[in-house]
Amino acid sequence: MAGTLWIVGTPIGNLGDLSERARATLASVDLVLAEDTRRTGRLLQHLGVAVPQRSMFEGNERERVPSVVRALLEGRSVALVSDGGMPLVSDPGYRLVTAAVGAGVEVQVVPGPSAVVAALVLSGLPTDRFCFEGFPSRTAGERRARLAELAHDPRTLVFFESPRRVTTFLREIAAAWGTRRVAVCRELTKVHEQVLRGTAEEVAERLAGGTVRGEVVVVIEGDRDPQAVDMEAGIAEARDLVAAGTRKREAARAVSERTGLSVNGIYRALVDEDV
Repeated sequence: MAGTLWIVGTPIGNLGDLSERARATLASVDLVLAEDTRRTGRLLQHLGVAVPQRSMFEGNERERVPSVVRALLEGRSVALVSDGGMPLVSDPGYRLVTAAVGAGVEVQVVPGPSAVVAALVLSGLPTDRFCFEGFPSRTAGERRARLAELAHDPRTLVFFESPRRVTTFLREIAAAWGTRRVAVCRELTKVHEQVLRGTAEEVAERLAGGTVRGEVVVVIEGDRDPQAVDMEAGIAEARDLVAAGTRKREAARAVSERTGLSVNGIYRALVDEDV
């Protein structure tokens, strides 16, 4: 009988955030896969858990996957953890989970802390719709191109960023999007937790001249351009029509005739929601 692959969320700073279920899971498995075995080893030692570890990080995940799947199929249970937070969220694990699912292995999750969600709810920005963008490119041209693509996205945007580049990134946001509000969340759940709120330029100025340390999450206000808001409302109206039994194209046309919004824009949004 095949074993189980457990995806286990671990603390992003404060060890008190580890759940009892996560503690029990880590104590029960045959193997723990960790980004950094030294860091996870300290966590296991804190828990009083003695379980074999094996490293799995971005550089070796592809080569590790076949042997881990074989172990699972042989009946061993495996826990996947990252250095902190939920595995797979800007961390390794996607290839392993995909391979395990494809091999018919049971995959279960033990939810835990997430820097993405923690920063979002601390930001003071809208939380009803958001998009996680991970780390922006290290290349300035690619960062600017991505900001141009996201310029009219009405959702709150969440980025991870290096403390060495965060001030530069904020100034690029200010140059591209003007007075867009941001929140820079640093060292979440740790002793020196800090949240800076304001426009991108204001926060950049507050960080300039100092040394930024620790893990950083940047939360950015979505585009509140009236046209974008109108389109969002039009899509919502068309979605309600579809739920009542109207065909997508007909719903898009009806809303367009009433509001003047693009038929194709509304229709594409409805179709994309089903993908």
